[in-house]
Amino acid sequence: MSSNIQDFHNLHHGDDILFIGNAWDLLSALSLEKAGFQALGTTSWGIARTLGYSDGEKIDFNIHLGIIKSIVDHVKIPVSADIESGYGDTQTAIIENVLRTADLGVAGINIEDSLKKQTGLRELSGHCELLSKIRAALENRGYNNFYINARIDTYFQIQDPFAETISRAKAYVESGASGIFVPGLKEEEEIKAVAEQVNAPLNVLSLPGLTNVKKLNELGVKRFSFGNAFSDKVAAFMEESAAELYEVRDTAFLYE
Repeated sequence: MSSNIQDFHNLHHGDDILFIGNAWDLLSALSLEKAGFQALGTTSWGIARTLGYSDGEKIDFNIHLGIIKSIVDHVKIPVSADIESGYGDTQTAIIENVLRTADLGVAGINIEDSLKKQTGLRELSGHCELLSKIRAALENRGYNNFYINARIDTYFQIQDPFAETISRAKAYVESGASGIFVPGLKEEEEIKAVAEQVNAPLNVLSLPGLTNVKKLNELGVKRFSFGNAFSDKVAAFMEESAAELYEVRDTAFLYE
């Protein structure tokens, strides 16, 4: 087992929250590593946008793996791969995709319970069975403590998500998830309650009004990610700069 896997696992169980940097290509990954981030997670949204797609498993999985590999091969810190819902229509296909991802040298994955070809969530017992099989397959290949971040999309998919989030979170952890990721979870009391009631590290997603790492640490959050927000900001800066170049017909601002 690589030391990165153990290091990444340990980063979720220290006194401090893990503030993870979300990269979408090698340049962004190297910039985040240079800045001091201790671990990286890929953003499927950012990767898709770079390649001219919208998010939602529209990229050929081999191409997606190639980008993840280019990051893993060039950074020294642990990398977790966002593989959405697993890029497969069957459990067998998804498990094979997880193993192929692990074989690149990543320290963990994000895998979500959203359906991709229709709205809604995967049925609970089926998703638990999938997580158990993923864990067994990883351990069978020697990837002990490989980090499975089980993303729960209740806050994106249902009206009153809190109770369903707690029951899914507990079930996923019992089925082999290392931690849970609840994007859209925003209210302080609910964040605190999930952190207290679920016996695994809680990952939340940056949102307007939910931005302060120190505050989230106090609420019991163990991992904080900014998803596609950084890649969106960089893309917007490029668009604005390109427009300015064309408009002013002067390249001076490039050297300011």
